This record gives sequence, C-alpha cells and structure tokens, in this order.
Amino acid sequence: MGTQESDEQVRGTGRRALLGAAVLGAGGAVLGLSGTARAAGAGHGGGGVKSLPKPTIIGHRGASGYRPEHTLGAYQLALDMGAHVVEAGDLVPTKDGHLVCRHEPEIGGTTDVADHPEFAGRKTTKLLDGVATTGWFTEDFTLAELKTLRAIERIPATRPHNTLYNGRWEIPTFEEVLRWQEEQTRKRGKQVWIYPELKHPTYFRTLGLGLEERIAKVLRKYGKHKWNSPVIVQSFEPTSIQRLHKLIDNPLVVLLSGASTRPYDFVDSGDPRTVADLIKPAGLREIASYAQGIGPTLDLIIPRDGSGRLTTPTTLVADAHKVGLVLHPWTLRNENPFLPADFRKGTDPDAYGDVFGAYRAYFATGIDGVFTDHPDTGLLAREDFVNG
Repeated sequence: MGTQESDEQVRGTGRRALLGAAVLGAGGAVLGLSGTARAAGAGHGGGGVKSLPKPTIIGHRGASGYRPEHTLGAYQLALDMGAHVVEAGDLVPTKDGHLVCRHEPEIGGTTDVADHPEFAGRKTTKLLDGVATTGWFTEDFTLAELKTLRAIERIPATRPHNTLYNGRWEIPTFEEVLRWQEEQTRKRGKQVWIYPELKHPTYFRTLGLGLEERIAKVLRKYGKHKWNSPVIVQSFEPTSIQRLHKLIDNPLVVLLSGASTRPYDFVDSGDPRTVADLIKPAGLREIASYAQGIGPTLDLIIPRDGSGRLTTPTTLVADAHKVGLVLHPWTLRNENPFLPADFRKGTDPDAYGDVFGAYRAYFATGIDGVFTDHPDTGLLAREDFVNG
C-alpha cells in the first residue's frame, strides 16, 4: 500500500509483547485451522481472482508485522503462515529501468543507504506527488548499486523486534519475486498468488520510467499476463489501471484512500473528482469497466467517529458487489495504534489490541478479503468467522 495509509503516521515507544508465529511447514497452514476453513481455501488455482477463498487473507508487504517489509524473508514467512496471497511487492524503477520492491522510491527509511558513504551525494529533495520529500530515490541508482544495500525495518519504534533482521535481506527485483513464486508453487503443490502495486505511476512517467509498460513486459516474459494468472495488479491511480487494462489481462484493482482525497493522476490532469465520487454507484460502474476490484481503506467500509471508534458500515460493499467488483480493504494490524479505538487494550500505545474483534466487525460487512501485516492472526480470525 502507499503513503496514503495515514494510520502509519504513528509514533510508537516500543511494545511489551510479541505474538508467536505458530506455523506448519510446507503446507503453510496456521496451527488449528479447521476442516471447514481448509476446504474454503483449497481451490485457489487457475480460476481467476474470484476463485480465491473468501475472505482472502493477503500478506501486506509479506508478513511485515514480523520481518522488514518487502523482503523475500517477509514474503516467505507470509506463505509459511498460510496467507492466501502475498503483496509482493510495491514496484518502483531503478535508473536502468528494472522494477524493484520497495514501499516508496525514497529508500532512506527502508534500507541502510545512509550507512554507505559512497552514496552520500545521492541524498536530495524531490517533489513526490507534489510533496517535498528528502532522501535517496531508487531512480537515482542502478540495480547493481541497489543490490549493495540491505533492507531495514521501516517503523522500528513500533516494531523493535523486526530490527533483529536488519541487514539480512537485499532489495528484491520483481523478476526475482516471479521466480520465487514459481519455485514456491512447485514446492507446495498449489498455486502461490502475488499482488504487486505500481507506485506513483504519474511521477515515474514524467521521468521517462513508465511503470505499466515495464510490468506488462515482465509479466509477458513469464507468461503471467492472463485473466487467470495468479498475479493481481493494483494502483492508487485509476488511469494507471486503465492503461494496464489495455496491456495485460490480469485481474486489476483500484486502490482508494480517504473519501476526501484525490488520486494524484486526477490532481495532475485537473480531474476534480475525489474518492467520494469514485465510490458512488456511477463511479463504481466506471471502475468495473476496466478493473475487477477495489482496495479501499478500511474507513470507507466502516467509518470512525471523532474518538476513533467504529460507526455504522457504509453501503460500499453492497454497491461494489452489485457491479461485480471484489473488495480487498487495507490494512489490519495487531498493534493498538492501528486499530479502531474500541478495540485497543491497555494504555501502552504499541501493545496488541483486540484485533480479533476488529476482524469480526470488518468480515461481517461482506468484504472479500483484507490486507494484514500479521497473516497468522488474520487466518485465525478467518477460521473463527468461517466456522461461526
């Protein structure tokens, strides 16, 4: 997911407790998964996005609650925990045109680039979707240079345990992810799904680094550009998804941030519409003409009041389903700062809250799946929901 995730602008002070990741080996099932839940998840093969089990548990940037995000370590753990789909990864380009997996093109907070004196001169300030951003940017590095860096935890104050793994993994390329997907599919005897996101397409197109053509070329190279390919492609920019619709047949998803926000491609082109317009019936019908789903922020499913507590669900789930769109909202996390106020527990802002209660509330709306930083927790919550 993108910088649009306002719930990530949280300053933590450390966390008292860790949730153990109880997993089974190659089967990738969370311990205790019942027969009903197993059966619900058994058929995700070549039937397209609507063949995925419902609700679908999507490992957000991998198992990013336990490992530095967008690393092969985080992706692998998400699979081992049993995630139905892995968001691998947020795609940004290098100077020489390769697609790599980083949350943002600015990599000062997710790699050890600041510790490399040879790259000190690359630090700069750029306008990223109209916002002045200072740091190091992937488009200023060749792939060979980026491969000398190592990933670090992005929010160490909230997830100090993840810093144990700082420096262990390099930045993966999208081609490496596709080869990993194929390898894991063979090893596990079932199809592994991934859910890459194109980051800041308008920004990169102005730099001559169009993302849509690049991902289409790579997907075609690996034969994963078809309607039933196990690769769902998403973006916060509707025109990027429209461009992809003409290039590949993969399932496509439009990501939606807060109701009052405007996608940056709309800002750039002067389109006055906001997300509130896109989630009206007419807007959803338009999206359904070129995409198979939407990825709304959870607040578009159930808004929060002024104190941060959940209110009454909107009609978005029903409205989207009426035009044939699936909904995969984002993002559920175990820690208090990211949960609705009614599901936080204790006074420690970084302790785990009643995330199972939050899952129940969101699953009850009829969503088709959810992005989560903690796939093992999500699967246990799903088991509770599926089995009543």
